[in-house]
Order: sequence, then C-alpha cells, then structure tokens
Amino acid sequence: MNLVHYIGFFAGLLTSGAAVPQVMQTWRTKHARDLSMSQLVLLCLGMLLWLIYGLFLNDLPLIAANIFSICCYAALIAMKLRFDRKDAAACAQAME
Repeated sequence: MNLVHYIGFFAGLLTSGAAVPQVMQTWRTKHARDLSMSQLVLLCLGMLLWLIYGLFLNDLPLIAANIFSICCYAALIAMKLRFDRKDAAACAQAME
C-alpha cells in the first residue's frame, strides 16, 4: 500500500467515525426528534453512490469508509423511525 491509500483510509476513518457519536447519543437518549430524516436519507443515498463509484474503481478505502458510514446512518434512520413513533404515542397518551 502506498501513501495515497493510507491518506484515504485515514480520511475515511475520520469522516465515517464522525457518525459514531450521533449513533451513540441517539441510542443512549432514545430520542431522535432533532434529526432530519431527509438529511439522513440523502446522505445515505450519496454514500451509496460513492460506494458504487469505489467498487468500480476497486478503491478499498472508499469502499470501506462508505460501507461503515451507510451502516451508521441506516442505524440512525431506524432509530429515528422507532423513537419518533414512540414519542408520538407517548405524546398522544399524555394528551388523553
């Protein structure tokens, strides 16, 4: 591996790792109402395209970083759907 690949892996580690604190915070608090679903979906779609691009180029840093990021943001989407539903149900129950 050459220096360019190490730079790519490090960049991927930093940018993909940036999602981890949000995933952990959302899981810990069980609240996702402040997350924008449209932003999460658009980001996942963009990362999916980057993943496809990386596959065509056979660029391992690009592939690895985007697989990890897609997993993190897919988890955030799932938590948003789950926790927002739970928040709405609790709100409706409180209003009765």
